[in-house]
Amino acid sequence: MGIVSIKGNSGIPKYKQIIVSIEEAIRGGVLKKGGKLPSINSIRDKHKLSRDTVLMAFNELKTRGIVQSVAGKGYYLISEDVTVSQKVFLLFDELNSFKEDLYNSFLETLGDNVQVDIFFHHFNPDIFSKLIYDNIGAYSYYVLMPANLKNIGHIVEKLPKDKVYILDQTNKELASYPSIYQNFKKNVFSGLQESASLISKYQKMILLFSEDKQPQGILEGFNTFCDTKTIAQEQLSSLQNRTPTKGELYFILDDRSLIFLLKKIQQQQLVLGMDIGIICYNDSLLKEVVEGGITTISTNFNTMGARLAQMILSNENIQIENPNSLIVRNSL
Repeated sequence: MGIVSIKGNSGIPKYKQIIVSIEEAIRGGVLKKGGKLPSINSIRDKHKLSRDTVLMAFNELKTRGIVQSVAGKGYYLISEDVTVSQKVFLLFDELNSFKEDLYNSFLETLGDNVQVDIFFHHFNPDIFSKLIYDNIGAYSYYVLMPANLKNIGHIVEKLPKDKVYILDQTNKELASYPSIYQNFKKNVFSGLQESASLISKYQKMILLFSEDKQPQGILEGFNTFCDTKTIAQEQLSSLQNRTPTKGELYFILDDRSLIFLLKKIQQQQLVLGMDIGIICYNDSLLKEVVEGGITTISTNFNTMGARLAQMILSNENIQIENPNSLIVRNSL
């Protein structure tokens, strides 16, 4: 097959000329989706190149999602979209409204010629591990949201170190990777401290906290504040059997539990912001409008997504703590 053309004195690296030749063959309809590319050895021998030069070209096409290698058979075309310059593997813990904001901001800042494939591990270490092992070498960059998963450093190490970015939560195992993260302990403590005068009208603070899903820093920040202010406190894993009573202030971490609690408050005919209070972690449109507004301690997920994209586009190797703020509304 005469698909690849190499010019010795063009000034363009030969691996780049291989890529350009294959792109032109795709545009011209010579190569179609599902079609087989010339073998590495045939290109090497015909153009007197090193195997590594040809492999470099094929690997770049692979990380852009244009070709796929099949063991023992060769390389096949899986996409005719040659406008994709980079392909990003994005691994979230779960999808919710504020992470959707992050995702949209990330996509918008990256631009049209970068393809992003999103996956979810749902706080399951086996799924986290499988998704990474199944996609080694298939992407230009890997963005990982490890959540509170432990002992995953040896899994992440399988990926090219200069292609990995850590998102939202990080830990000592992953400290050497570039990241944009939240400082949960500091954020919770600072937010509660800033709203201490409003909190003082309540007799007890209740944190709804899941050990399996929530960052440990939230619990530490909450406990530190309550201990500092000598406020009565309680930690719950579920609201199922809880009847909210006057004088309580709830710290809620997810939208589903928020709606469940609001329903119970209405059933008890309590007045939100007077008889009983609510603070949530992470802001969303729902919290802006429901019951006159819910007070939140929240990072800016639009900022986080845009800054992450900038890090990738600029190939930055840094750790950034994303800004956080208190938004006081009717519920406090």
